[in-house]
Amino acid sequence: MVQDKQLVKSIDHCSLIVANTHKALEFYKGILALQVDESRPDLGYPGAWLQVGKGQIHLLEIANPDSTKNRPEHGGRDHHVALQVSDLKALIHRLEAAGIAYSKSKSGRMALFCRDYDGNAIELVEK
Repeated sequence: MVQDKQLVKSIDHCSLIVANTHKALEFYKGILALQVDESRPDLGYPGAWLQVGKGQIHLLEIANPDSTKNRPEHGGRDHHVALQVSDLKALIHRLEAAGIAYSKSKSGRMALFCRDYDGNAIELVEK
């Protein structure tokens, strides 16, 4: 077993299930200001690829096998995607203007949790 060589280098992408790609883009593109990667091929279902630094978020418009009911109010106690941000206060203003609820991280870090329009938990961390 190799112990001195890092085999896993980074996260390439994560996928989130959404009910409506256009509505989801209002959150990811409109509020979080992520750029759409137009090179996404036709995969047989709607969706979008969004650039996040060197990685991506893939939005999949498919039937959701997971219930969005009974999820914890605080996204830190749910499965979530954490995004590093440069200006948390600016994003707070965007979230508030859009009427999106959020809760601050319980760890004391400069971070908050919110949910997109499909109930996916997103952590925004200022670093």
